This record gives sequence, C-alpha cells and structure tokens, in this order.
Amino acid sequence: MGARVARMFRNFNLENRVHREISKDKPRAAPRHAAKLPPSAGSSEADSVTQKSAPLLDLLKSVYVESSDPAAAEMTKEVPAAKEEERRPTRFSLPGDAYGLVELTDVPKGKLTIVEALKALSSHQRQPHTWTPEKVAQEYYLDLKDTKAVLEFFIPFQVQLIPPKTENAKKIKDS
Repeated sequence: MGARVARMFRNFNLENRVHREISKDKPRAAPRHAAKLPPSAGSSEADSVTQKSAPLLDLLKSVYVESSDPAAAEMTKEVPAAKEEERRPTRFSLPGDAYGLVELTDVPKGKLTIVEALKALSSHQRQPHTWTPEKVAQEYYLDLKDTKAVLEFFIPFQVQLIPPKTENAKKIKDS
C-alpha cells in the first residue's frame, strides 16, 4: 500500500515538471584556462628530442641484429608440405545426420574425429591387452607418445547401475 502512495506522489504533475526542467537555459561551462609554460623550457626540450646526433647515428649504423626463432625452424622441419595433404578415410561414423553436423569422409593423418576417439578409448578400456597404445597409434596413424598420454589420462563415461540395498526402496518407474 505504501508503494502505491509513493508512486502517486512521484508521478503527480510529472509532465509539467519535465517541461519546466527542459525549458530552463543550460548553464554555460566554465572557461578553460590556458596553461602558460615558459617559452624557453618547452622549446629547448622539443628541439633536443627532434635533433639528430651524428655520433649516435654512426653507432646505430654499425649495429646489425640477426635473429631466428628455433621453434619456427623445428616446425618447418617436422611438417613437410606433402605430409599435411595426407588424409585417411574415417573408420567409424555416427548413423544418420547426427546433431546436424556434416558427415566427414576423411581426416588428416594424425587426427581423429570425436567418434573415432571415443571408439579407440572404449576399445582400449574394454580390451587393454588387445588394443595396446601401439596398436591404437598404428590403426589411426597417431604419434605413439600422444596416444599413450591420451589413453592414460582420458576415460570415456561409464554408466553403472547400483541396485538398492533393500527391496522396499523407492524406485523411479519408466514412463
């Protein structure tokens, strides 16, 4: 109830108050005062900065810097142009038009699709003696070191149904 009363007083004669405020003359801004610098101090600094010093220019001409990035050199050695173009057909794919994604038919060697990665992880998890890291790396044309790391640190989801301890426990019924 108090909010209604407050709103009534706040909105009372609002239009007239707005017109009165708009029709007021705008206050003029205060004039800006110019900063007065001594003419000798400002000009001498500017002149010294813009002047070229002959001894410094001679020293600068004698400097020669040659740099090379070792990481860039390694990258060019590791990936030849022909290897980038090597592609392999995909081994597994989702049935139908999965999630509106375009169906891939081939991928670059050394890369996996999500479906292939999940298949490789789950097959290694189910049969680690059959699907060793070496076999997975050979099957999908992957680097052995990366394959070992992926198989060690990535585990696909597992769904485990834990039965209730008692028969009288509440159960969710399917619809």
